[in-house]
Amino acid sequence: MKIPTSGRWPRFALRRAARLLVSLWVLVTAAFLMIHLVPGDPVRAALGPTAPADLVLARKQELGLLEPLWRQYVTFLRHLLNGELGVSISSRLPVGETIAQRLPATAQLAVAAFLLAVAVAVPVGVVMAMLTRRGRGRRTELAFTGTNVVVGAIPDFLLGVGLVYLLAVQTHLFPVAGRDGLDSYVLPVLALAIGPAAVLSRIVRVEMLAVLETDYVRTARAKRLTSLRVHLVHALPNAVTASLTLGGLLLSSLVAGTVLVENVFAWPGLGSSIVSSIVAKDYPMVQGTVLVYGAGVLLVNTLVDVVLALLDPRSAIGES
Repeated sequence: MKIPTSGRWPRFALRRAARLLVSLWVLVTAAFLMIHLVPGDPVRAALGPTAPADLVLARKQELGLLEPLWRQYVTFLRHLLNGELGVSISSRLPVGETIAQRLPATAQLAVAAFLLAVAVAVPVGVVMAMLTRRGRGRRTELAFTGTNVVVGAIPDFLLGVGLVYLLAVQTHLFPVAGRDGLDSYVLPVLALAIGPAAVLSRIVRVEMLAVLETDYVRTARAKRLTSLRVHLVHALPNAVTASLTLGGLLLSSLVAGTVLVENVFAWPGLGSSIVSSIVAKDYPMVQGTVLVYGAGVLLVNTLVDVVLALLDPRSAIGES
């Protein structure tokens, strides 16, 4: 793979880096303001209405909430740059320590669901493109499109509930909840992967149909290459490249989708942690988790932009 060396490449890198930094700043500022925009007294809400006033005051002093807002913001940024995310109001443990313990479980779930979605969507999209090319297989196309729309519209947590009922409660094939062994990954990964696989397969099919009508594919056919070689060597790489942007967005959505799915399956990740923190009004924990989720999504999107620029410099870098 040849990396572009023209003057457009440094401009592209600077543009993407600046966009990432601005997005991170907006994310950090929104996370900071979260605790101040919540109606009422967040510390009182977290400690309960019967907590003594001196305890509430001491906790506010500990969190620095009695200082001017601008000073709180500067302190928040300084601690963030040092890798400090604060202390949980509920557990009194460092937020960073809790996130470090739970992040691997969430990452494993999201990455496994993404790989499964891609592994299913790409071959299904290619096969459907071959079957429905140039108006052939009209009924097959309608059935495929209709099924995709229906499946893609179902929220992942509802899919999770249905999978639990069918494959855990009724048939006892997989555990209902928890993270204990490889079989415990099956249902939550399926719940996360089914919707994105449906959406991505439809996009792969559309891109594959467009690629199959290009001149270089016609030239490959004219050379009497085998159908397998034409589709896998000449058509598929270009179709997959065009679908890469959506794939990156799907990975970002999978990371965010783990919040509800983890609660359905009692998965010990960040998703279940943020929900319990919201219920307990543990705002430092909510802030830290939101920052991790948001930063992960921004980094994935930036990585996808860079990969697209390396694969197709003319279209991606040309935007800069």
